[in-house]
Amino acid sequence: MRPISTMAILFLLLALTSGCDQASPLSGKIKLDASSDWKPIVYLLDPKAWNGIGGSYLGAVLDSATIQPDGSFSFGKMPAATEPRLFELAIQKKSGPQHANLLDNDDPSTSNYFPFIFKNGETLKVEAEAAHFQRSFSLKKPSKENAALLQLRDIRQAAFDKNLAGKNTGEAHDEAALLDEEAAKLAFQQPIMQFAEQTEYLLPAITAIRWVSIDGDYERIPEFIVAQAERWQKLAPEHPFVKQLAVKGDRKTLPVLIGDQIPLDYPMPMLSGDTVLLKTLLGKRLTLLDFWASWCAPCRKENKKTLVSLWEKQHDAGFQIVGYALDASRGAWSTAIEKDGVGRWPHASHLQGDDAPLFKELRMTSIPANFLLDENGKVLAKNLHGQELVKQVEKIIEN
Repeated sequence: MRPISTMAILFLLLALTSGCDQASPLSGKIKLDASSDWKPIVYLLDPKAWNGIGGSYLGAVLDSATIQPDGSFSFGKMPAATEPRLFELAIQKKSGPQHANLLDNDDPSTSNYFPFIFKNGETLKVEAEAAHFQRSFSLKKPSKENAALLQLRDIRQAAFDKNLAGKNTGEAHDEAALLDEEAAKLAFQQPIMQFAEQTEYLLPAITAIRWVSIDGDYERIPEFIVAQAERWQKLAPEHPFVKQLAVKGDRKTLPVLIGDQIPLDYPMPMLSGDTVLLKTLLGKRLTLLDFWASWCAPCRKENKKTLVSLWEKQHDAGFQIVGYALDASRGAWSTAIEKDGVGRWPHASHLQGDDAPLFKELRMTSIPANFLLDENGKVLAKNLHGQELVKQVEKIIEN
């Protein structure tokens, strides 16, 4: 029996190694620092539903792979995917909650997961750093859809760095800070919405829509979610994510949209004690229907800093303001009107606080809020404040 030569052994080992690489549909390297708090495990998650994309504790754990000392990992197989399917890779810290499907969205630069698209027959090679998993995530020779997801990641990261980095969103108490916080959030959302509107790929678009508002709050941008739901219902009506998006983007459940008509025959209980129809209160050219309350600090600031001077400058040109208050106390309501100097325009309230009927009729949940209406009650713009509101009113009046 002839001994196997050293060269033959080397060829055999090379063949075996090559075969293992080819057999792994998902593999790669994740850099773990020696002092890292990250577990040497990478998890494969199925979001299960549209709102599971990026959603903590919502994805199903399908498999896991050990991250070797050199950072390499490999999954032996992937779930069947005759059509492109969206999955997520995630890593978890040794400290903190011990859940494989905990996903961090506080800061995309340190986010611990990344969504990717897989189809039968594909081979994906990943590289990433544990400490900056989402920001550093890359794929060797990505498909066009995965390349779109990587582009979306970069857009989201840049928008976050420019508008939200270093800010404790949701913690503002000063009235100016609250409005600034809302403006910063919208500025962050805009480029992600633009990506969703322009991409031709369903799953990257679906991911972008989730990343626009990971908490699922689209009240301030209902036009976006409605347009996306209607777009993909036409292009991919049977996809389960699209069906779920359609429920979220149902215009009947969202605040009145730009281009919609305000109910002009709605009865308005006035400060004077009379009840009149909303249409009788409209200005000849333009009306700001303003939702506010005596207890709403940003609303009160807007009254004194913006609305008084705007009304004085534009009222004779056909501009009107109609205030609708979410107050429960007539005394507090009327006192605020007097102190803010806004009694020169009409004010209405059902004095039912947050249960205000007109508020519910227009499917709203938060203030300050407003609608800029034309002379027929059609919504031209929404939720404009400060100089943005002033400039828009001036533009419409001058034209």
